[in-house]
Amino acid sequence: MIRSERAERRQVAALPWRRSEGGLQVMLISSRETRRWVIPKGGRMAGKTDAEAAAQEALEEAGIEGLIAHDPIGTFRYAKILKSGAARWCVVSVYPLEVTVEHDEWQERAERERAWVSRDEAVRRVDEPDLKVLIAGFET
Repeated sequence: MIRSERAERRQVAALPWRRSEGGLQVMLISSRETRRWVIPKGGRMAGKTDAEAAAQEALEEAGIEGLIAHDPIGTFRYAKILKSGAARWCVVSVYPLEVTVEHDEWQERAERERAWVSRDEAVRRVDEPDLKVLIAGFET
């Protein structure tokens, strides 16, 4: 059982996507600590809508920009392990981001890998069950 610390934290995420000859592709990035495959996510930002904050996280964590949806396609939950060893549940609203620009250099480039994969491969690579469902059901 996960020992919980405080209430759930609200976060936002971008689901980066593009069309290729092979169909829909999703960009995944590696997390900094565990190197698991995830999507760009982070906290809500004062002065920005949640969609704008998700787009900002995509720029910082993956070096990508594009057209962000105004409405989320859903949410997923995960347990963030804190330095104290306790877990804090996070609820993440996911906003599709049609990628139009990929930068060669970006803020977290030295800390993360990024990969374009098929939707099916993205579902296989991510760990969070609710995120798997969101990616599997994503249509443009």
